[in-house]
Amino acid sequence: MPNLPGINHHRAVRALEKVGFWIAREGKHITMTNGERIITIPRANPVDAYTMGGIVKDAGLSIEEFKKLL
Repeated sequence: MPNLPGINHHRAVRALEKVGFWIAREGKHITMTNGERIITIPRANPVDAYTMGGIVKDAGLSIEEFKKLL
C-alpha cells in the first residue's frame, strides 16, 4: 500500500501544480493536465491511499517525489 494516508485533495492539487500541472476542468472531480498527461482527482477528504498512489503514478512521479512536493 502506498504510504500516503489522509491526503486532502486541495493539497494534492497544490503539489501537482508545483510540477507543471494545471486545472483543466472542475466538477465532482478535478481534471488536471500538463499538456501531455491528464489526471483526475476526486473531491474527497481524505483521498484514499490507493487512489492517490494511482494518481501519482499517472502523473509520472514516484511516491517519494510527491511527498517532497506536499
